[in-house]
Amino acid sequence: MPLTMTTKRRLVTAALLAPASAWLFVFLVLPFIAMLVFSVGERGPAGGYQAAFTFAQYANLPARSAAYWNTLMLAPAGAFLCLLVAYPTAYYLAVKASPRHRLLLVSLVVVPFWTSLLVRTYAWMYILGSRGIPNLLDMIGIADVRLLNTPGAVLLGIVYGYLPLMIMPIYVSLEKLDRRLLEASADLGAKPLSTFFSVTLPLSLPGVMTGVALVTILLLGEYLIPQLLGGGKVFFIGNALVDLFLQSRNWPFGSAIAVTLVAIVVVVLTVAMRIAWRISGTRQVDLV
Repeated sequence: MPLTMTTKRRLVTAALLAPASAWLFVFLVLPFIAMLVFSVGERGPAGGYQAAFTFAQYANLPARSAAYWNTLMLAPAGAFLCLLVAYPTAYYLAVKASPRHRLLLVSLVVVPFWTSLLVRTYAWMYILGSRGIPNLLDMIGIADVRLLNTPGAVLLGIVYGYLPLMIMPIYVSLEKLDRRLLEASADLGAKPLSTFFSVTLPLSLPGVMTGVALVTILLLGEYLIPQLLGGGKVFFIGNALVDLFLQSRNWPFGSAIAVTLVAIVVVVLTVAMRIAWRISGTRQVDLV
């Protein structure tokens, strides 16, 4: 019996999706299933995992409340600070910059990604350390200023490290903005500030939500910046996971924390998609 055109299209689609689906299943679904299994187990006598079925690991989550608190406070705060810096930058690049210089300026935004985040964070350790800014302040009579190993240092590292990821979605959203809408608003007598809040900002909100969701989700699992700029005093969930899996070898408890982290990421992503959908009236597939 010959295959219909619809069946052929479905087979072709399935064949094209099969490699990516297999990749996601092996490297995303299976590890998550393993985490779920580990999270209801017990720590072995020598560490690692011992088969069991208990929810004691989830009941013990408050023991890492400081890591949750720091992550859930500093991650949104870092994303908000990135937004405050990124929006004016993206607006200038997309609306104000001349087309001749725009490509160069956008390239400069991406240039920091050419250097490892580890190297850039170590540079900030020197700048904020005793030989950096505090030393200069001490020379002018401002002594005993501690910048490193503080939440402020972590926030500074977050803004520096994740700013390009916030700028690019907003830039793309603003770059697609129909300039005739701005001209029409001006012709109708609206002032520039009124035009911005009534036309530019609402039309760019999908890009804003994409950038905020992207940066926030990545920050929820951040390890390097809190470890280096926080000096072990500003713990994120990522730092707690490294400690439990590699130091304490408490795999079930670490898996329980990892499962809750995935749940938090899903909630953040869902909320961001719903907000973007309500704002724009269409589903924002770029958030997925």
